[in-house]
Amino acid sequence: MNYEETLDYLYNQMPEYQRIGERAYKVGLDNSLALDRIFGHPHRRYKTIHVAGTNGKGSTSHLLAAILQESGYKVGLYTSPHLTDFRERIRVNGEMIEKSFVVDFTERYREEFEPVMPSFFELTMEMAFLWFAKQKVDIAVIETGLGGRLDSTNIITPVLSIITNIGLDHMKFLGDTLPQIAAEKAGIIKPGVPVVIGEKGNQEVERVFRNRAASVQAPIRFAEEEISDLSAVSKGYHWIFHTREYPSLICELGGFAQQKNARTLLTAVALLQKGGLSIPRNAVYRGFSQVITLTGLRGRWQQLQEKPKIICDIAHNAHGLGDVMEQLKSEQYNQLHMVFG
Repeated sequence: MNYEETLDYLYNQMPEYQRIGERAYKVGLDNSLALDRIFGHPHRRYKTIHVAGTNGKGSTSHLLAAILQESGYKVGLYTSPHLTDFRERIRVNGEMIEKSFVVDFTERYREEFEPVMPSFFELTMEMAFLWFAKQKVDIAVIETGLGGRLDSTNIITPVLSIITNIGLDHMKFLGDTLPQIAAEKAGIIKPGVPVVIGEKGNQEVERVFRNRAASVQAPIRFAEEEISDLSAVSKGYHWIFHTREYPSLICELGGFAQQKNARTLLTAVALLQKGGLSIPRNAVYRGFSQVITLTGLRGRWQQLQEKPKIICDIAHNAHGLGDVMEQLKSEQYNQLHMVFG
């Protein structure tokens, strides 16, 4: 098979959530564990950071990867879904996975993984793990697909877990209330592994996180408490953040939500430094200011055109769209047209 034929096979043979919806969702980690045995547990060959949350996990993952790259590490980044190119999901230091590896992986292991009947996400996750091992990354940032406790990625043991926030999304799978959804996301909190919570949410949600962390003796930090002095100035399609430790921190990403993400990132950086990773101050500045260049991130309050002004954002639920509506208040216009995908 060539690359295009390989993609056709992956899309058509492996159920994909973005394409067929809930029929692609497989409850439990059995498939992921079976695949991981087939491929020899490649994620154990490097450090990992696990990122979950209703919104903001993509921006957070890319920003963290950019900061780690600028710190001198070779960094794997696994995110989903992709926008226009399948290979966006799997990057090493910003470079997408090679087409030849996608083909070779599928052809070489097809007879072994087909009996498992994996989903598209389960298989591409393992493809990412193996690619990162082949590339000898120092650390990989792994974004969950859906939820946490039963998400395919929850077979890793990270050096840090991050939960950005909790909102109402994927309720058919995760629960109808914020505490129920929080409990699913909290499933990525591992014994003894520090966890950062980006937004506390209400008291019930906070209690879920505290109880889970206490039950597995995981140090827990709430970004809103750790970074309480952050102020932000919008410069149209980027931000300038100010804290005591990081004054004049320019963020290349636009969008109201980046203020929350900044607190989460700075808390995560502090914990990683405490855990022994070398992350210089200038790497934090460069990671924030060059995240698009370094990682290829798109679709975060991104201006596509000036006349007429066209802005795109990947917000896809009530929580995320609320941030978009806040951001719209800063725009000046005579007529506004909105297109929802």
